[in-house]
Amino acid sequence: MELKPNEKLNIKNILKDLDKYTPKRRGWVWRKKEENLQMGPFTFKDCSTPLKNSTPLPSAKYFNDIDPQPMSSITTEIASGRFEDDIRRMRMAAWHGADHIMVIRTAGQSHFDGLIEGTPQGIGGIPITRKQVRAQRKALDYIEEEVGRPINYHSYISGVAGPEIAVMFAEEGVNGAHQDPQYNVLYRNINMIRSFVDAAEAKGIMVWADIAQIDGAHNANATAREAWKVMPELMVQHALNSIYSVKVGMKKENICLSTVPPTAPPAPCMTLDLPYALALRELFIEYKMRAQMNTKYMESSTREATVTHVLNLLISRLTRAEIQSTITPDEGRNVPWHIYNIEACDTAKQALVGMDGLMDMIELKNEGVLREKARELKERAVLFMEEVLEVGGYFNAVEQGFFVDSGYYPERNGDGIARKMDGGVGVGTVYERDEDYFAPVTAHFGYNNVEQYELASEESPAKVIDGTTLEKPEKIIYIDELDENDNVNVRLEETKELRESSRFKPEVEWAGDGYIMFNLFLPLPKRVAEFTALEMAKKMGLEDVEVIHKEEMHPSEGTRIELKGRVGFSIDTNDLVIPPEPEIMSDDEIREGIEKEPMKIVAGTVGEDEHSVGLREIIDIKHGGIEKYGIECHYLGTSVSIEKLVDAAIEMNADAIMASTIISHDDIHYKNMKRIHELCVEKGIRDNIMILAGGTQVTPETAVKQGVDAGFGRGTKGVHVATFLVNRRKEMKNEN
Repeated sequence: MELKPNEKLNIKNILKDLDKYTPKRRGWVWRKKEENLQMGPFTFKDCSTPLKNSTPLPSAKYFNDIDPQPMSSITTEIASGRFEDDIRRMRMAAWHGADHIMVIRTAGQSHFDGLIEGTPQGIGGIPITRKQVRAQRKALDYIEEEVGRPINYHSYISGVAGPEIAVMFAEEGVNGAHQDPQYNVLYRNINMIRSFVDAAEAKGIMVWADIAQIDGAHNANATAREAWKVMPELMVQHALNSIYSVKVGMKKENICLSTVPPTAPPAPCMTLDLPYALALRELFIEYKMRAQMNTKYMESSTREATVTHVLNLLISRLTRAEIQSTITPDEGRNVPWHIYNIEACDTAKQALVGMDGLMDMIELKNEGVLREKARELKERAVLFMEEVLEVGGYFNAVEQGFFVDSGYYPERNGDGIARKMDGGVGVGTVYERDEDYFAPVTAHFGYNNVEQYELASEESPAKVIDGTTLEKPEKIIYIDELDENDNVNVRLEETKELRESSRFKPEVEWAGDGYIMFNLFLPLPKRVAEFTALEMAKKMGLEDVEVIHKEEMHPSEGTRIELKGRVGFSIDTNDLVIPPEPEIMSDDEIREGIEKEPMKIVAGTVGEDEHSVGLREIIDIKHGGIEKYGIECHYLGTSVSIEKLVDAAIEMNADAIMASTIISHDDIHYKNMKRIHELCVEKGIRDNIMILAGGTQVTPETAVKQGVDAGFGRGTKGVHVATFLVNRRKEMKNEN
């Protein structure tokens, strides 16, 4: 199956013959640097190979639609609960620059003691099942062909089923995974011994599959009461998981520290976060950095999230980040909107590309507070590690509550998470192996007596059984669905009309969910505004209305409210009367029309409007404006009175009047259009002159109702105006 940019991704085709699918590759793939990449008029120093198909940033229209890709892999996290719709989201994210697609496992699944089969959605998040993983990896195979870049697929290897999940990931072509036994111990209360034994086995399997590992130290940052104080502890957690992975056999270049800046504005975050980032990079120079965004202090404001994101991105550029995570306000809103995943990818791409070449112009000071603070953090981390050893190791340190508190080491406030070595989920389930223990499996950690079997060796004990599922995927037992009511086939059938017909609903997470979001401002205190907005939304006919963001502008003067609600109807696009795209003549056709019959226009911004940039872009030859076609333009300036504009047209015997208007208070832009028309009628020139109006707040249909010939809104270019002028003049001659 080949994806075509102008066709929707067919989920049923992805699911077809899924039992026969095998991944086309395994292992993590890094971006390739392009030295002195030339794109449009620019040379980029820190960019990777461009995409074959992509969606450029909105501002790219000013630069020939170039879409440079930074060197860092860009992460997006998917968590809607319906994998079939997340596949579509993955495709969108890939077009916007993501090449690290993370599927977040549900918290509850960390306590499952085996693999979940089928495709259920109702267990508190994203169930990582074989069918779901296989379908998404298969889809990504096609998507990466479409965009022309390998895409890394990622999830979590944690919980008491960690080794089983690791095997399934290796079988199914998963490329990256979170794996950190400390996460199990501290945040899931899984028995320490069980967690570390499981981790060794899981890491061994990851080594075989070349899966890149991301650790879980960022969770300490996210849960600490005062995260800016636990930086030495975070470094110790990074060190413990990293060296444990190395001892199992993992390559250091496949180990990624999940770094999180510990603060966010209004804290002086650069002063606190940059020394920490520098200390990490210096202490763990042999490892990769996955710059995780800070979500601890994030509320529901998209603006606030974006500012935090960009400051985190600046730290990545000033230090280094091989993988750049992204941030969305989903957690604060509890709504995983498609659009915010995409916006987060664009924010990362835009910021990193915008800072391209920055380090060629600046450097971090080698002396002073930055280096002193970084050195202090490393010293405190080393002392912390020494104390862990003094008390008998990690397990004893956890029992004594060393980890995740609010103290700046060596300070402790007695609020660390304490676990018991003889407690927790899975306690007592680890057994010592017999001396002649033998496991005929490919990737296996620990003592494995192979000498007793002629075909076996330490490198390939599975030869005894003619290979395992890792070498021979035909041995995998594929289970399609277990629940006849909770599975992808039922969900696809329920939304069939909205997927396969001309009927559509808006969507946020899933096809057919019907959700919309809108903003309003109410001149009310926050609490009153919230319930007033809810009542307004209900009167609009929305169902399941919920406030997702409220922001006080002033205690008594007003509140901004964002709501979501569900519409109960669908729209049949076959019933719509959609006007054709505006005709655009070729440059040669326009020039030919002007050469045969020269054209003269007068133009200006009208009323009290001082905005001239938009109009100059339509007129000026340097912006590709209508002057380049030979149209004689007389620009009268800004804040031109309507009388002056019309009188100038009469005096110059102009063919057209072009009025620009940005200000729209009290519909003044439409009132001015109507007045231009009326004045031309009064002066007897209306039948012989064209009137055009434009501006960001202009709706073409409403402009025409005011009596002008055409209105031009956002996105208008000179060629659109020139095409209209040439065609309209022909029509007027025929009319006369």
